[in-house]
Amino acid sequence: MESKEVVKLLGFWASPFPFRVEWALRLKGVEYEYIEEDLFNKSALLLELNPVHKKVPVLIHGDKVIPESFVILEYIDETWKQFPLLPQDPYGRAMARFWAKFAEEKFWMNAWRALCTEGEDKEMHLREAVESLQKIEQELSKGNCKFFGGESIGYLDIALGVIS
Repeated sequence: MESKEVVKLLGFWASPFPFRVEWALRLKGVEYEYIEEDLFNKSALLLELNPVHKKVPVLIHGDKVIPESFVILEYIDETWKQFPLLPQDPYGRAMARFWAKFAEEKFWMNAWRALCTEGEDKEMHLREAVESLQKIEQELSKGNCKFFGGESIGYLDIALGVIS
């Protein structure tokens, strides 16, 4: 049964992570209200809704609050059944989650550290970020599919789309 509760998304224009959530909501045809946050001057609303990480994105669905983009993507997929994002088979779901986590830990963390460091540390993190992208590209090109997860856009396309 499709949920009719009000949906809101807290995001920040310069953060790539709320885009994941927006793409998933749009693919599923879910109407939502976007609330722009200033991460340099965090609102009381953001601090109340995400007191652990104090960052965006945060999805509000009725009286439920869901933080973290990957967690939100899975919530959206389980709540609105039309246009499934995750593969239907357990192995496909596991691999989609694995590569999304790999990109988060290996690419994003190294890319961020490369921006925040100098000298040899910067070079090392930059090299590791590029190597992780090459590994992702190598692995995902094995399938000869139109999209990462098959013949239609899905979870992994959304998770990695902010890289491209």
